[in-house]
Parts: sequence; C-alpha cells; structure tokens
Amino acid sequence: MKLFKNFLIITIAGFLIISCKEKEQTSTPENDLKEPSVEVTTENKEDSSEITKENVKTEEQSEAPKIANQETEKMPARKKYVPLTDEELKKTLTPIQYQVTKHEATERPWTNEFDKHFEEGIYVCIISGEPLFSSKDKYDSGCGWPAFTKPIDSNEIENKTDFKIGYARTEVRAKTGDSHLGHVFNDGPPTKGGLRYCINSASLRFIPKAKLTEEGYGEFASLFDSSNEQ
Repeated sequence: MKLFKNFLIITIAGFLIISCKEKEQTSTPENDLKEPSVEVTTENKEDSSEITKENVKTEEQSEAPKIANQETEKMPARKKYVPLTDEELKKTLTPIQYQVTKHEATERPWTNEFDKHFEEGIYVCIISGEPLFSSKDKYDSGCGWPAFTKPIDSNEIENKTDFKIGYARTEVRAKTGDSHLGHVFNDGPPTKGGLRYCINSASLRFIPKAKLTEEGYGEFASLFDSSNEQ
C-alpha cells in the first residue's frame, strides 16, 4: 500500500512539472510576437516623417514660382507710349530735340550731352521711351557724338539711305517714335561687329542703372550683371 501511495505522489509531481514547462514554452512565442510589433510601429513613424518632409519640400518648391511672379508683378510698369501731334511735340521737346528727331538736323559735335557720358544705364528714344542703346555698347569714337557698336534691339531700329550731303549714308531711325537718331557707319571696332552708330544726344534720354526698375525698365537691369561682363 505504501508503495502505491509513493508511486501516485511521484506520478502527480511529474505531471505538474511537465505542465509548468509547457506553459513556459507557450508563453515565449507570445513575447516574441510583441517585440516586432514595436519595430513596425517605429518604421511607420519614420516613413511618415519622411513623407511629411517631402510634402514640405514640394510646397516650398511650388511657392518659388509664385514669389517670382509676385516680384514681377510688383515691378513698376513702363508708361505706355501715346503718339503726339506735331504741335504737341513742339511743346514737349526742346528746339534742338525737335529739329533733330523730326527734321533730321545734326547737333554740334563735342558739346552735346552724351558724347563723353559713360555712366551705366540705357539710352531710350526721347519721343517714345523705347530702349535703344546700352552703355555696355558705348565707346569713345572721337567723332564728337555718342557712338555705339550695336542697339539693344535691332527690331526697334530702321535704316534708310540718306543723300542729304551729296553722297549716300545710312540714316538710323527709331521705329516706334518715328524719330531721326543719326547714322551708322562701317568703321566701328572690328572685334565688336565693325559698326559705329553715331547718334545725336538730342534724340536720346538716359536712364541710369539705379533707376531702371523705378522707371519701368527693370527687365534691362540684367544687362549690367557681373555674369554678363565680357
């Protein structure tokens, strides 16, 4: 009888030990499953952060054109040219300006306003305000009048044959203002095209570089950037 009791006690104890081990083994996978879930959550947070950063960059990039457009819109507009009658021009222009631009007169050499003038800026038509020449293309030719190697926009310049002094010359006129400017010759600097635009100061108005934007010529400020230095 005692032997049977001892056998029964040993059997029950063995069963309890086996049950405890099975519980420990069963609990281990549960713990293993919980850890990866934390890692996945962290990765999702990082991905979300990267997406947010990309969205910010995209929004910043999309704002750049808007800012550029706003700056362009803020730029003062150039006064629109309205053609004047001959009588109105006589009142608006000085006598020499009127005679030069409307009757092809020639001002006196060496004593005119822009012969020795080399400040940075552009020269516009005294009548229409259209840009004609840049100080970047101006040089001292020794002829007594302002000399340029080329116009800002050749589409604004008209050339006509002139026989007023007995032989053919090429007259230079401003297209928009229909005004006489001077003449062009083929004795200019060879390295810059070989032309000399000999222009009357009285046909021009000068806009200094510092006032280009203020007077509506802001798009020409880039002519004087250091990147455009020759």
